[in-house]
Amino acid sequence: MLIQLAVMGMLAALLPLATVWVSSDEDKYRKLVWVMLFLTFDLIMFGAFTRLTDSGLGCPDWPGCYGQANPLQAHANISAAEAAMPTGPVTVMKAWIEMIHRYLAMGIGVLIIALMVISWRRWLQSGRKAAKFSPLFPTLLFAFVCLQGAFGAWTITMKLQPVIVTTHLLLGMVLLALMAWLGAHLSEHPPLPQSAAAALRMPAMLAAALLAVQIALGGWVSTNYATLACQDFPLCQGTLWPPMDFANGFTLWRNLGMTAQGEFLPFSALTAIHWTHRFFAFAVVALVAWVAFRALKVEGLRKTARWLLAIIALQFTTGVSTVFLNFPLALAVVHNGGAALLVLLLVMLNYKVRFAAGAAQEAVR
Repeated sequence: MLIQLAVMGMLAALLPLATVWVSSDEDKYRKLVWVMLFLTFDLIMFGAFTRLTDSGLGCPDWPGCYGQANPLQAHANISAAEAAMPTGPVTVMKAWIEMIHRYLAMGIGVLIIALMVISWRRWLQSGRKAAKFSPLFPTLLFAFVCLQGAFGAWTITMKLQPVIVTTHLLLGMVLLALMAWLGAHLSEHPPLPQSAAAALRMPAMLAAALLAVQIALGGWVSTNYATLACQDFPLCQGTLWPPMDFANGFTLWRNLGMTAQGEFLPFSALTAIHWTHRFFAFAVVALVAWVAFRALKVEGLRKTARWLLAIIALQFTTGVSTVFLNFPLALAVVHNGGAALLVLLLVMLNYKVRFAAGAAQEAVR
């Protein structure tokens, strides 16, 4: 089974590698990083789809499916589980969704290994002088993808425990951010005025930090199935301050749907989770929009700023729409994708205000 899964991972990586190989881009190393970034974004989107369709336990073991490398080989077990519980966590469709998610993740793992091998080889061949091929970042990516894989396994073996699933989501976003930083490092950027960039450094860092907290809160909402705890907006259950149980809602180490004492999680705990995410969203939207408006005034940051404004508006719209439209699947997946795009854009903004400004200063000298 493990050999078959390894083959599936290599097959998933084959098309991206071939795309980079036949590309007309002279810098294929940089091209590979950006292709990996695109695929990681796709994986986050598909991971959201997997979670939101309740397919996380479509194959209740790991890394295979009932000890097999694919749902076809495990069809008898899956069909038996589906017949016993037609609306349960194991169905043929959910098994395929879960395994496709794993195949994509393994493919990205193979690509990261390829990048790490290339960087070490080029760096050593250059006598450890080629800064572009420094293996530090690719090796860090490899360590992160291994950690991410471990949390993916624990997500299954610990039966979707909310803190594990939320951490799995956050690590995916960190992996995306690291790839974006590496991609930015390997790309050229127009020099920025030193004073304007320096004035944006702290606001840009703060915006990224608040976004990280908001993504964690959003993951906590999703993994606890608290999205519909407030079905009106801007009020929640007809009031600004509905009955809320923050103690149980934000107890981290507990099973899905249960309190730490093993009792069923009260609805007021779900309300507290949803309300906190919604309340914090206003602060994130306001800060990111303010930072973007300031960046609009800086030549060299205007494109990134426009995208930030567009995506933060999309996030606000999709977040509110999920409430009024009773949580449609497509809209919820788009909302997750919007969060990933905000991560990318804020990473790019932070990179530019820290390093493009330095390039401008060197040019003046």
